[in-house]
Amino acid sequence: MVENIKIGGKTFSIGKRTYIMGILNVTPDSFSDGGKHNLLDNAVDHALRMIDEGVDIIDVGGESTRPNYTMISDEDEMGRVIPVIEAIRRKTDIPISIDTYKSTVAQAACHAGADLINDIWGLKYDPDMAKVVRENNATVCIMHNRKAMDYTDFLSDFTKDMNASIDKAMEAGIAKDKIILDPGIGFAKTYEMNLYLLGHLNIMHDFGYPFLLGSSRKSVIGHTLDETVENRLEGTLATSVIGVMNGCHFIRVHDVKENLRAIRMSEAILKLKDI
Repeated sequence: MVENIKIGGKTFSIGKRTYIMGILNVTPDSFSDGGKHNLLDNAVDHALRMIDEGVDIIDVGGESTRPNYTMISDEDEMGRVIPVIEAIRRKTDIPISIDTYKSTVAQAACHAGADLINDIWGLKYDPDMAKVVRENNATVCIMHNRKAMDYTDFLSDFTKDMNASIDKAMEAGIAKDKIILDPGIGFAKTYEMNLYLLGHLNIMHDFGYPFLLGSSRKSVIGHTLDETVENRLEGTLATSVIGVMNGCHFIRVHDVKENLRAIRMSEAILKLKDI
């Protein structure tokens, strides 16, 4: 496991604490907050509010990747995210992530000021993505995903999929201290598979890289609690606590203030085991 990861101008000490990535969807149709922040001023205000609440990274997304989402063109996606990234960068030096699986969007985002590429297809969708990561000296978050839930043995296949993505990063010359992994909660997994991963997050340590948990407001919470997207905060907080208990290094959330409090409380309990 690497000791430090540098994202933009900030160094993240791995294992020191759990860091928070705040979600900024500049889309009209995201599953949770579509349409809330797709105007430039609203998006920037929300980013600054998350910074005030203690976020460590801002993750900007311009295309909804909810189930049965409609793909948009590279040009439309860039039209949504680039002005927002540029505007945030003018106001703060906080690390910015671009949530995209398209190399042209990632390239433009890096030029605009993004420091991390958050790829939901784990470098497998766009053959040029790994090269863009390396050439821009960006950090990459490699998420587990696959086109169909055609698993023979879930855990074995999951491990093979993750290792295949890591191999792509290595082959492209991406440095080890520029890689974060994401188990991909909610992507190409049944309800039971998502619960299994949430209950076995410690397996992510076997890969030897820092990992990120992204379960905020997702359907596994909605199905468990029988709640709409707007009422999944408590379920999200539970998954964040589980993440901390399993040594998760980054947690991606919509509600920064509430998750930060739950994470810090969990960390305090873990650190003081004996008196």
